[in-house]
Amino acid sequence: MGKLGGLAKDTAIYGLSSIIGRFLNYLLVPLYTAKLSVESGGYGVITNVYSYTALMLVILTFGMETTFFRFANKDDENPRTVYSTTLLTVGLVGLAFVLLVLGFLPQVAQAMGYEDHPEYVGVMAVVVALDAFQAIPFAYLRYKHKPIKFASLKLLFIFLNIALNLLYFVALPALYKEYPDVVGRVYDPTIGVGYAFFMNLVCTSLITFFFIPELKIRYSFDRALLMRMLRYSWPILVLGIAGILNQTADKILFPFLYDPETAKSQLGIYGAASKIAMIMAMITQAFRYAYEPFVFGRSKDKDNRETYAQAMKYFVIFTLLAYVAVVAWLPVLKYIIASDYWSGLKVVPIVMAAEIMMGIYFNLSFWYKLIDKTIWGAWFSGIGCVVLVAVNILFVPQYGYMACAWAGCAGYGTAMLLSYFVGQKYYPIRYPLRDMMVYVLLAALLTAGCLLIMVENRWLSLAYRTFLLLLFAGVIVRRERMGAMFARLPIVGSMLRKMGVK
Repeated sequence: MGKLGGLAKDTAIYGLSSIIGRFLNYLLVPLYTAKLSVESGGYGVITNVYSYTALMLVILTFGMETTFFRFANKDDENPRTVYSTTLLTVGLVGLAFVLLVLGFLPQVAQAMGYEDHPEYVGVMAVVVALDAFQAIPFAYLRYKHKPIKFASLKLLFIFLNIALNLLYFVALPALYKEYPDVVGRVYDPTIGVGYAFFMNLVCTSLITFFFIPELKIRYSFDRALLMRMLRYSWPILVLGIAGILNQTADKILFPFLYDPETAKSQLGIYGAASKIAMIMAMITQAFRYAYEPFVFGRSKDKDNRETYAQAMKYFVIFTLLAYVAVVAWLPVLKYIIASDYWSGLKVVPIVMAAEIMMGIYFNLSFWYKLIDKTIWGAWFSGIGCVVLVAVNILFVPQYGYMACAWAGCAGYGTAMLLSYFVGQKYYPIRYPLRDMMVYVLLAALLTAGCLLIMVENRWLSLAYRTFLLLLFAGVIVRRERMGAMFARLPIVGSMLRKMGVK
């Protein structure tokens, strides 16, 4: 447990900033769903465009974040040279991408279905290139164990983005009605959903300036080093593309597979409801930020496999706890989105289950990264992506966005199982499968209790669901012998002693 202390500390900082940041970012969901009606398809446009940018971000970073950690921790490599070479390479690739998109903007916009608004595509091309470039200084902060600055910059971006969105979607539209001549100088109501993309560009550009200390280095470019890094990273790129397609392919393909007249509105409903399920992505992302440098830093320890097994167990436990919490409090959490979008709430448990599978798959993935066989990740993610795309193509035309939700489970589940069984052959780890399955089955049982047993009274229903959640938390505390840790807390400790928890 001592070695998990550093992981827990960093995860707490990364996780707190991620959870707070995502929670604050959720303010944009009710804002967009309130200001952009289902019929307008505005939130469907946001969902679709950001899915493209997520895919391009993976392509433009091409696995260099993980590759940086791997090579910076090698005894025979100079970390500063690794950082400099990585930074220059990703920056130049991003610049080339922006020039290419802007040079063929009308054609690219038409292919994406935005020929009437090519500015959406141009603006987000610049944003994603900047995001890709910033990914390397952010990785450097994690390598140097500077989670405070990392978290501060992430939160600053979110605060600025929320403030500007509130200004352009709430304050200025209201003032425009009263003072159109004055406000019209800085606000144009015809831009509409486009302001979401313009605000992102402003905030992303501003954050770049805070990396001046990380950019003021003695630059050196090692071509031989880059070739070695690319040989390591290209399977991660394939893995990353397949992985992000598992998350975004449904939202990219949906407008091409569903009824064109309602595709954007239905995609908006699916995208808004899925936001509630993104607490799983928060936990997985927070764990990843701390786990990558932790794993590569501990790769030489003799007992590292036992450490990884325990980390997996606690990841499963706490993601399942979050899963049950979201399902239990869904009657409250649904107010994050406007009531016009509530018809999509049925996808929330399914999307969260897919996110848990993705998190487990991420944790399993370190066996092939540690033995420098990242090609396995490309195979697993690629096969999972093929399954996901196939399910979407076959079933979206008939079942709509429900097929998208189930396709995620199918794709992630396939990749997860493949990684586990092959990994046990090449890098066997004795995961506590029995303990984890107990929690999975209990979480499934309690989830069924929340969804199938209906209590008419709103407050009694919430009390019943909260009881199920507390029951699950109590089982975790008792089975994992966490009583001693909580017993040191004031008030909580005395309550636990009265309950007989040790």
